[in-house]
Amino acid sequence: MHRDAMDKDINTQGIGREVPLAGQIALVAGATRGAGRALAVELGRAGATVYVTGRTTRERASEVGRTTETIEETAELVTAAGGTGIAVPTDHLDVDQVRALVERIDREQRRLDILVNDLWGGEHLLIDSVFGKKSWETPLADGLRILELGVRSHVITAALALPLLVRSDAPLHVEVTDGTAVSNRRYRENLYYDLAKNAPIRIAFGLGEELAEYGGTAVAVTPGFLRSEQMLTHFGVAEENWRDAVAREPDFAIAESPHYLARAVAALAADPDRAARWNGKSASSAELARTYGVRDVDGSRPDAWAYFEDVRYGGKDGLPDDYR
Repeated sequence: MHRDAMDKDINTQGIGREVPLAGQIALVAGATRGAGRALAVELGRAGATVYVTGRTTRERASEVGRTTETIEETAELVTAAGGTGIAVPTDHLDVDQVRALVERIDREQRRLDILVNDLWGGEHLLIDSVFGKKSWETPLADGLRILELGVRSHVITAALALPLLVRSDAPLHVEVTDGTAVSNRRYRENLYYDLAKNAPIRIAFGLGEELAEYGGTAVAVTPGFLRSEQMLTHFGVAEENWRDAVAREPDFAIAESPHYLARAVAALAADPDRAARWNGKSASSAELARTYGVRDVDGSRPDAWAYFEDVRYGGKDGLPDDYR
């Protein structure tokens, strides 16, 4: 699907739709691009008012170094989808900035119903500094930065936003990571990355215990092989011709758009039985999609983690299309 056509589909398919999250207030922390942007858009499509945060604005880029996606654009996409998008540039490693963000939501809305922790922004550190290296070969500064971006930012945001979140009748806290508790039993290539991507799973588990008395739900979610803007750039393709990258990386045939996970999380957010189903657990986009009848933008239902487990690691015969 051409990028313009996909944007049109994303922004207009909700005409005449149900809005199960109407009146809900959400914060998507880390919504500049990728899964975070899509999560904000799909929550907005379901009717929510969505505060979207990130470090890249139209005036300033983060250390990721991309200027093609901004937090203001994300807010506009949320509004175009039918919600209300509110951009608040925020560095979630800065306690004062996060505190000011939460105080603003409190002042303007008096509550918070959904908190999505999609903070990361460490891809630029992986190829050169992390993957293929032992922990002691990894530059210490880069390793610690990965832990700041992938763990400390999540903890800061949760600590400061949860007092507002628990005012909701049914608070929902979503941790976005890479891998489920099951798939991450395998070592994630480097100690720092392994820690960064397992920590959100434990955060969701722990917060599930703490939120239970408030009728709340904490869940860790993961996409599969994410067809993010950065991944498309890495392979030198765009959304409309993403399959051209399969010749270079065969496993990319199982890739999914960011809206696959996002549609599934929006459905979870509208589920009155979500606590019984998901509290304290981790789930993949495919698992959520099966539960809620969700499909990706191309109508498929890819299950990258099952493909990796069965074919790449398990030695079974199979092709990516068998898992779509």
